[in-house]
Amino acid sequence: MGDNLNLLIIISDEHRKDAMGCAGHPIVKTPNLDALAARGTMFDSAYTPSPMCVPTRAALATGDWVHKTGNWDSATPYDGEPRSWMRQLRDAGREVVSIGKLHFRSGKDDNGFSKEILPMHVVGGVGWTIGLLRENPPPYDSAAELAGDVGSGSSTYTDYDYDITKATEAWLADPKRHEQPWAAFVSLVSPHYPLTCPEEWYNLYDPADMDLPVGYGEGLPDHEELRNIGAFFNYEDYFDEQKMREAKVAYYGLTSFMDHCVGRVVAALDASGHLDNTVILYVSDHGDMMGDQGFWTKMVMYEASAGVPMIAAGPGVPAGHRVSTCTNLTDIAATARDVCGVSDDEGNADQPGQSLRTIANAPDDPNRTGFSEYHDGGSKTGSFMVRWGRWKYVYYVGQPPQLFDLERDPHEQVNRAVDGVNDPEIAAALTEGERRLREICDPDAVNARAFADQRRKIEELGGEEACRTAYVFNHTPTPTEQDKTREGSAL
Repeated sequence: MGDNLNLLIIISDEHRKDAMGCAGHPIVKTPNLDALAARGTMFDSAYTPSPMCVPTRAALATGDWVHKTGNWDSATPYDGEPRSWMRQLRDAGREVVSIGKLHFRSGKDDNGFSKEILPMHVVGGVGWTIGLLRENPPPYDSAAELAGDVGSGSSTYTDYDYDITKATEAWLADPKRHEQPWAAFVSLVSPHYPLTCPEEWYNLYDPADMDLPVGYGEGLPDHEELRNIGAFFNYEDYFDEQKMREAKVAYYGLTSFMDHCVGRVVAALDASGHLDNTVILYVSDHGDMMGDQGFWTKMVMYEASAGVPMIAAGPGVPAGHRVSTCTNLTDIAATARDVCGVSDDEGNADQPGQSLRTIANAPDDPNRTGFSEYHDGGSKTGSFMVRWGRWKYVYYVGQPPQLFDLERDPHEQVNRAVDGVNDPEIAAALTEGERRLREICDPDAVNARAFADQRRKIEELGGEEACRTAYVFNHTPTPTEQDKTREGSAL
């Protein structure tokens, strides 16, 4: 089936799963994503392998978990190994192009693309080194920038997204696209901060109409590790109510701007004559808390951060369909091979992914486990999330777990783990959560390995002081900016 089909993956950055009209959001306007969902399938329980850009993009490329590849953090980017699905497709004779943000180590590595157009890689081939300093974290002074940037106007990121969109339109319009089947990875950066939104989209929303964050005004959850992360990324300190409302306007505006770019790409695909023989997949690399539970950006295992939007459309994908089976960005590798008719490498039998077309055409499976892990900046211990059916279990090495009943408590405000002693149903869910986690990995052993690898990386980079001062920023410079500073990832 896959020999003559094209594959178009459109990935955004930091788009939370509920911020779409098709997901039922009462405020956000995303007409193009809504149209894509109407002609395809929405995966309502999709997760990121890690709620941070760099580890996730390595997992997406390899089709495997962060703890398997060792790309733990924002200073350990993908370097071409293990072999990516892009390289598998290219080695099978398919044209495979990237347009936009990659957040790998460097274009000098063989990441697997036939060509990288306007690529954004991590700064200086190194990345965000402060995140390595988990045992002795310095103050993270860049947190104030998030609030300081809030407002209307253009930013280097929205300019970059325009450039990515134009480059994609030109690439799709090229008659060469008719010579052989292709695969394209189009990677936008919106709605990632800075929360500076072009005026046309900023003006779609009114600060007075914004929904308040979950648990607004209640402070951080009563959990030591979550307080560690909240203290390191102390964004909330800089948001009074008006600034919070303006930030949400900017985030929703950037989401609508990103949706506009997606619409232009899909229109260009249609104009090229390839709409009917192309499988389109829309995802984001992770979400954004937007003030929920006292957190901004990502790094935590709540749905707004660890959940991702995921929509597939095209040949072999049911239209107007929704799937509750847990899926993950690690499923993209298997999906790409399925759509393009390419075999997996030998020795990859234990990879977790399945083709999203297969999952979309099967009955919902409440037994498939959702999974995410975090070993990056602000965390003093590893955190691991598993999801199945209505339950979500979060394991923190050396600290108490969390357990949420997503049916009764969709905003995850009641940690049921504290009831485990007195409630047999809760005790059983806690046991099942840990069993499912240990089927995937030994969290204590993984945590020890992550810290050992990070200590080694700190020494390679010249010690803690060098990591504190070498690459200090809040968001990765665009390729144009990096060219100007030569040379300069963040999060």
